[in-house]
Amino acid sequence: MRVTHLGKTAAIAVAASIVMAGAAPGALAQAKIDLTGKWVFTVETTAGTGTPTVTLKQNGEKLTGHYSSTNLGEADLTGTVKGQSVNFTFEGNVQGNAVPVTYAATIENKDAMKGTIDIGGVATGTFAGKRQ
Repeated sequence: MRVTHLGKTAAIAVAASIVMAGAAPGALAQAKIDLTGKWVFTVETTAGTGTPTVTLKQNGEKLTGHYSSTNLGEADLTGTVKGQSVNFTFEGNVQGNAVPVTYAATIENKDAMKGTIDIGGVATGTFAGKRQ
């Protein structure tokens, strides 16, 4: 009886180790997503909607790129990627005035992110980004 009990305990321990080892590569792969590329955002704010194009270049946790929209104009952006969190800022153009724009997102997978936008504290909203 005792041998069988130890056998079951050992089998459970081995099975748990296999499951945990199998989960680790998926978690690491998800954390290593590179956002470099061209993205299209669907934005809804208190000031209106838009579909800007965003080109991102990721180097480790550093994010740079270019933002292009009919509502906020053209601007270079800077930001960070930490785990599944993405943040970037740029100066948008609203009726000839420079306005700080901040995006904060969560990476959903290698081709999608969702989050919030703040346009100088005057307008706020949400967005969904898809890699092209």
